[in-house]
Amino acid sequence: MADAGGAPSTGGLRAFQPLRERTYRNIWSASLLSNFGQLILGVGAAWEMTRLTEGMERGPELVALVQSAMMLPMMLIAVPAGAIADMFDRRKIAITGLAFAAICAAVLTTLAYAGFTTPWMLLIFCALIGAGVALYAPAWQASVTEQVGADQLPAAIALTSISYNIARSVGPAIGGLVVMAAGAMAAFAINAIFYLPLLLAFVWWDRKHVTPRLPPERIDRAIISGARYAVHSPPIRTVIIRSLTFAMAGASIPALTPLLARDVLNGDAGTYGLLLGVFGIGAVAGALFTSQVRERMNPELAVWICAVVTGVTIIAVGLSESVPLTALALGLAGAAWMLLFSLLNVGVQLSSPRWVNARTLSWYQGGLTGGGAFGAWLWGWTAGQLGIGNAFLLSGAVVILLPLLGLRLPMPAVSLAQVEMVDLGNEPEVALALTPRSGPIVIEIDYRVDPDRARDFYNAMRKLQRVRLRNGGFNWSIARDIADPMLWTERYQCPTWGDYLRQRSRLTQGDMDLQALVDSFDETPGERRVRRRLERPFGSVRWGADTPDPRSDSISIFTP
Repeated sequence: MADAGGAPSTGGLRAFQPLRERTYRNIWSASLLSNFGQLILGVGAAWEMTRLTEGMERGPELVALVQSAMMLPMMLIAVPAGAIADMFDRRKIAITGLAFAAICAAVLTTLAYAGFTTPWMLLIFCALIGAGVALYAPAWQASVTEQVGADQLPAAIALTSISYNIARSVGPAIGGLVVMAAGAMAAFAINAIFYLPLLLAFVWWDRKHVTPRLPPERIDRAIISGARYAVHSPPIRTVIIRSLTFAMAGASIPALTPLLARDVLNGDAGTYGLLLGVFGIGAVAGALFTSQVRERMNPELAVWICAVVTGVTIIAVGLSESVPLTALALGLAGAAWMLLFSLLNVGVQLSSPRWVNARTLSWYQGGLTGGGAFGAWLWGWTAGQLGIGNAFLLSGAVVILLPLLGLRLPMPAVSLAQVEMVDLGNEPEVALALTPRSGPIVIEIDYRVDPDRARDFYNAMRKLQRVRLRNGGFNWSIARDIADPMLWTERYQCPTWGDYLRQRSRLTQGDMDLQALVDSFDETPGERRVRRRLERPFGSVRWGADTPDPRSDSISIFTP
C-alpha cells in the first residue's frame, strides 16, 4: 500500500525490514550504543552542573545551559558538516566526527578524575563533544540512502529516530544510577567508550565509491548551494521553520527536568533518570507509529494533534507535584513529541534529492538544535524569574498555539519518486574553449505561447523559477516581446561553466515534470530555442586588437 505521497507502506513488521541490510544493521546497532553514551553524558553533566551550582543565583540558567552547550554546535556546525558530507566520502566524514567526539569525551573524563571540573569547563567540553556529533550526524543520516533500498527508506528514517529513543527510554535511568553509584566521571567515561563500536562500524563499512562526474564545489559555494535549495524549496523551508519553532517552544522538557526532579519533586539523580526514561519510552512508541500515521492521516492534521497533546501534557507537568502523575504526563509528551518530529524528519528526507540531501538535513538539524538551544536558555531564564512550574505552563501554551503556523505554512505532501535524479542524456553544444571557471554563463530559452494561455503559462513559469534558483541559477527573469506577444524569453545566469553543468546534473523527476508542463504551452515544439552564452563584462577582455584568440585545442573544454 502506498501513502498519498507515494512512499511505500512500512506498517507492522515492515518497519524493521531495513535491519536485514547488514551495513545498516551494524551501524544502527552501534549507533544505539553511542546514543546510550550520549544520554548518559547528558544526565551526568546536568546533574554535575546541578551539584556545582547549588546555591548560586544563576544556578537554574547554568543547568539549562548544559542542554544548550550540547545542542548549539548542531546549529553552528551542522550546516558546513552537511556540505562536507555531500562533497566528500560520507564514511570518512562520519569517522572523523566520531573520533573527535571520543577524544574530547576521554579528555573530559581525565579532567574530572583530576578534580578540575568547573561549570564553564563542563560547558566547553559538552560543546566540543556536541561538535564532533554535529560533524558525524549529517553524514550518517544522508548515508542511509546508500545502505537501504528506496522502498525501505521511510522505515529506515523512522528506525534512526527509534534508535535514539530506545536509548532515551532507559539511558537516562541508567545514567542516573551511574551517577549515584560512581559519580559524573563514570558517566563521562562510558560516553567515551560507547563511541568506539560506532567508529568501528563505519571503519568496516565497505562503501562503494562512485567517481563523481564533476569536481566538488568549494565549501563556501556548497554551503550557499544548500542554503539556496532550502530557501527556494517550499517543502524544505516549511519543515525547517516549523521544526525550529516547535523545538524552541518544547525545550522546557530537556532543559528543566533536572530542576523539576530536584526542586519540585524533591528527588535525586534516580528520579531525574526515571522521568527522562519514561519520556523516552513514550518517544519509542511514537516513532513506531510514524509509518501508520503517514499512511492514514493528513500530515498537517497529524502535526496539529501531536502539538496539542504535547502542549497539554507539558502544562500537566507544570501543575503536578507527584512523581507518578509527572511521569505519566512525560510519557504521553514523549510519544506525541517524537511522532511530530519523525513526521518532520521524513518530510525533509523525502523532499530532498541525493545531491543536496546531507545539506538539507543539516539545515533541518540546525533549526531543530538551534531552536532547542535557544529555547533551553529561554525556559531556564523564565524558571529563574517565574518559577519552574510557571515556565512549564508557558512552554505548553506556546506549543499548543504553534500549529496556527500551518495556516500559512502547511505540511507538504512528499513523494520519493519526485526527487529521483534524472540524467538528461545530452550534452550542450560547445564551440568555445571553456574551462570550469569560465563565466558567467547566460541561458536564454524562448517560448511561443498563445496569448489566451498567457496567464497559465506565467503561473507555471513562476514555479519553474524556484527550480532554476534552487538548483544553482541566479538573476532569473521572464520577459515578453512587445512586438510579438506570443514570444516569451526565460533568462537566468550561472556564475561559471562548471556551475551550469552542476545545475544540469541536479534535475529531478519533479523538475522534469514541471519543465514538461511549461513546454506544453509552447506552440513550436522541436525547434531550437535554447541559447547558452559566455558573458563578457566590460574590461574582462584584456588582449589587444592584434592578439589572436587561443587555439581551441590548447584549452581544456570541460564537459561531464
